[in-house]
Amino acid sequence: MKSFFGLLLIALLVYSLYVENQSRPSALLAEQQGFDQLIDIEEGDPGEVPVEHYPGPNVGDRALDFTLKTTAGKTVTLSELRGKKVILNFWATWCPPCKDEIPIFQEFHDNQKEDVAMLAVNIDPQYNVKQYEDNMGITFPVLLDEDDKINSAYDILTVPTTFIIDEKGVITHKKVGAFTSLEELEKATD
Repeated sequence: MKSFFGLLLIALLVYSLYVENQSRPSALLAEQQGFDQLIDIEEGDPGEVPVEHYPGPNVGDRALDFTLKTTAGKTVTLSELRGKKVILNFWATWCPPCKDEIPIFQEFHDNQKEDVAMLAVNIDPQYNVKQYEDNMGITFPVLLDEDDKINSAYDILTVPTTFIIDEKGVITHKKVGAFTSLEELEKATD
């Protein structure tokens, strides 16, 4: 009997939405036209929307502290890296732009590992991240966000997303999308 009333309630809700939109078809059309204003981050010009309008921590905010394990089982806590610049990158194994920027991060890490800590937070640890790490020749720490808490805390909607964090733990640069050159990454960390 409960399922009957549940279905009846859903049917009434759908019917009321249908009747409301039939009585004001121009309102529905106006709502549909509003979608032209959305920007596809992957396709659009990243300069169109200032990064401070994206959700999650932004430039000037203190980086949210966390502790995660690496693929090797070592524990890394962000706040323990205070006193050093940190590149915090969120990525996934299925993400082509993430794969394209890994060699850039690796070259930067090879040149700057004493001055800047590189952390790559993987958001899809259900895949064989260790094998991916080995295949890509990654030598900087790859962290596993196994319960999706850090990804959610940083409100990551697009991968890759990278934060540059200064020695005091403050975000100085945020990039939604991939770094395309070593020069771009070096400029972001200056």
